[in-house]
Amino acid sequence: MKVVLQRVSQASVTVDSKIVADIKKGLLVLVGIEDADTQEDIDWLVGKIIKMRIFGDENDVMNCSVQDIKGDIIVVSQFTLHASTKKGNRPSYIKASKPEFAIPMYESFVKTLEKEFNKKIQTGIFGADMKVSLLNDGPVTILIDSKNRE
Repeated sequence: MKVVLQRVSQASVTVDSKIVADIKKGLLVLVGIEDADTQEDIDWLVGKIIKMRIFGDENDVMNCSVQDIKGDIIVVSQFTLHASTKKGNRPSYIKASKPEFAIPMYESFVKTLEKEFNKKIQTGIFGADMKVSLLNDGPVTILIDSKNRE
């Protein structure tokens, strides 16, 4: 499972000209799922996401987590995180899970995040053509791969 965390001052997701998610200060989390992913990957990533100290403290040093600042989170499914670009110029998405596997994993990811974060998580709509708008704060963008736990 791969995620991209973006520290945002604001973010929203629009589907069919309707805003389906909208936050102020917090995280926009893009998540890509592959068939090898398990609940263990979800649990590990959720712990990382809510405890990642990428928000400024009183001295503007990145010492605070999204929990510490009482921020919000939007989660958006993004199969393109598993793009392979080794050959040619057209990415292959063969590693990305099909919806039959990905949807239950995505739902479990969101539920686990809500439980550990103790707050409602806003989401995009799985498989929809989403327009994601964000004001990246910093910019701060962090890539995390549950299969590469450094």
